[in-house]
Amino acid sequence: MLLFVAVSFSAFAQNKDAIVGKWLNPSGEGQIEIYKKGDKFYGKLAWIKEPNINGKPKLDVKNPNENLQKRALLNLEILKDFKYDDGKWTDGTIYDPKSGKTYSCNMTLKSADVLNIRGYVGISLLGRSETFRRVK
Repeated sequence: MLLFVAVSFSAFAQNKDAIVGKWLNPSGEGQIEIYKKGDKFYGKLAWIKEPNINGKPKLDVKNPNENLQKRALLNLEILKDFKYDDGKWTDGTIYDPKSGKTYSCNMTLKSADVLNIRGYVGISLLGRSETFRRVK
């Protein structure tokens, strides 16, 4: 019985952390690195196809908060506060540096190497999904 509980717990833990790693966005222009802090999951822009403009790092110029407009896009944390719940990562937010807007967000794995990220306003039905592929 104890062995069964230990095996079940380790399978659950592996499943919970299954999204940890680097993911390529659909356009191939950027990679998000998803990691865990405490019990929550976060993601940062780990790679951008064109990280610089005129030899200088691209900045978060679309951010509505003027104080944040001078931060670099590379390594910017854009996924925040996701909780694992029954095979899904929920209750997080995603920041879109192209628009400067932050959306509610949920993530689900379609397979070990395919991640569906859904950003929305209000309810999940009113949103957009994108499919990311794991970087190997």
